[in-house]
Amino acid sequence: MTTFKINGEYIELIKLLKATQMAESGAQAQMLVVDKQIKVNGQLEMRKRAKLKAGDKVETPFGKIELT
Repeated sequence: MTTFKINGEYIELIKLLKATQMAESGAQAQMLVVDKQIKVNGQLEMRKRAKLKAGDKVETPFGKIELT
């Protein structure tokens, strides 16, 4: 599991995927969401710009991310 510390109140989902290198580009990050491959806190996430906060857990085909 990857741990990611956010700076500020939140980070958008596609920006998180790029920052943690779970996606190589913004387009790839968006495709992961559109293809229903991302879960946030155990729930399927369909919003590309979902605002994630400390304590959220993201599951991708490439690994898991925990926000702090």
